[in-house]
Amino acid sequence: MDDLLLKKFTRRDFLGNTAKLCFLVGMSSISLYCTETESSNNEPKTEVGKPGKTGSDFEPAYLKLHKTGELQKRSEKLWAMMESCQLCPRKCGDNRLNGMSGFCRAPGARLIVSAYHAHFGEERPLVGKGGSGTIFFSHCSLRCVFCQNWTVSHLGRGSEKNINGLAGMMLRLQEKGCHNINLVTPTHYSPHILKALDVAAGQGLRLPVAYNTCGWERLEVLALLDEIVDIYLPDFKYWDSAMAAKFSAGAESYPEITREAILEMNRQVGVVKFARQGIMQRGLIIRHLVMPNNTGGSEKIMEWIAENLPKDTYVNIMPQYTPAHKAYDYPEISRRITGKEYKKVVQRAKDMGLTNLDIQDYWWL
Repeated sequence: MDDLLLKKFTRRDFLGNTAKLCFLVGMSSISLYCTETESSNNEPKTEVGKPGKTGSDFEPAYLKLHKTGELQKRSEKLWAMMESCQLCPRKCGDNRLNGMSGFCRAPGARLIVSAYHAHFGEERPLVGKGGSGTIFFSHCSLRCVFCQNWTVSHLGRGSEKNINGLAGMMLRLQEKGCHNINLVTPTHYSPHILKALDVAAGQGLRLPVAYNTCGWERLEVLALLDEIVDIYLPDFKYWDSAMAAKFSAGAESYPEITREAILEMNRQVGVVKFARQGIMQRGLIIRHLVMPNNTGGSEKIMEWIAENLPKDTYVNIMPQYTPAHKAYDYPEISRRITGKEYKKVVQRAKDMGLTNLDIQDYWWL
C-alpha cells in the first residue's frame, strides 16, 4: 500500500489554513503534494471507512459497459486517437504512439502519475468521511501561466506507471474507504484511464468516477465517456477568448468549447445526486476561480450558467487565487483578489437565481 491519506479536514479548512500560512510566511503559494513515490513512505495506520461505501443500490455508470465489452472498445478508440493526437482541442496531430510528446508534453503513450491519495480538500459532497480518491496526472494541454501546480502540469513531475498499475491505484483507494475515483487533469491520458478502469472493474471496482478537468474538452471525446463518467468536475476559467489566449498558451477557443462541453456534461450526468450522508454519486460540479481585475469574466460566466443550465446546478465559486509560476509577469493577475471582487461574483450568481452555490470563507481577502 503506497498511497497517502491526508489529515481529515474540510475544504474550507484546507483553503483557509493554506491562505493563512502563505500570508504569514510571505509565500505566493504552498503545495500539499506528495508524489506517488514519496507516498509509499507514509503508509496510513488507521482505517478511514468501509471499502467502497457508496450506497447499497449504487452501480457506477461504467460497470454495464465493462460487462458488455463496450468499455474496452471505447478505450481502443481513444488509444487510436494518439496516433495523430486528437484528444484535446489543440488537436496537435503528433504521433504519441510513436513516442512524440504532443503539445501537452506527455511522453508519447507512456503514463505519468504525480500522486494519488485520499484527498480531503475537495468539495464536501466528494469528501465525506473517507475522502475523495484522487489520482493526479502529470502534464496538461492548457498550460496556464498562473498554475499553482506548474511543476506537475508544465514540468511533468511524477513517475511512470502501466495500465495495471493505474488500475491497482483505483482499487487501493476503494479499499481505503474513498467515496470516488477522482481523475485530475485526465484528458491526455483518457485512453489509459479507460483501459485501467476496465481492468479495475473486472477486479471489483465499484466507486463512481469523477472526471476533474479544465473544462476544455472535445465533444467527440466526451461522447466516448458517456455512460462511463459518473461525476464531471469542469473548470470554467474564462469568458473572454483573448484572456484565454493570453494566459493559457493561445487557447482562444477555450470559452466557446468549454460552454459546449459543459452542456454535454450536464446532458450526460445532470444535476448533483446524493446518497447517504450527503455523498455525491452522480452529477455536475462547475468550478470557477475568481481572478483579479475580472480577468475570467466571472459575472458573465454566472449569467451563462443561470441561463443555460438548471438553477440548482452545483457551482463552486472559488476565492483562493494566488499568483504562482509566471503570474508576476502579468500585472493584471500579479495579486490576489479582494473580498469586494469575490462578493460581487457571489451576489451576481444569487441575483441570477442560482440556488446551489458553494460559497467559501474568504476572511483572508
